[in-house]
Amino acid sequence: MLKKLSDMKVGKFVRINSFIDNDIFLKLMEMGCLPGEIISIEKIAPLGDPISIKVSGYFLSLRLNEAETILVEDI
Repeated sequence: MLKKLSDMKVGKFVRINSFIDNDIFLKLMEMGCLPGEIISIEKIAPLGDPISIKVSGYFLSLRLNEAETILVEDI
């Protein structure tokens, strides 16, 4: 079942499946967010935006509007 990255909880490991918005797709791919990549949700800011994920061995901060465009699946 596919879910948006923005809906995930801290400590969850998920696999990137696809992207909703093609405009931000290239930006996210350049940052290492590739389909099939396993990521973990590390931190969520007190007001919920931004979130911190670990992808390809490094930490990346994403705004919620960016995280909403990433479809993930549980592993």
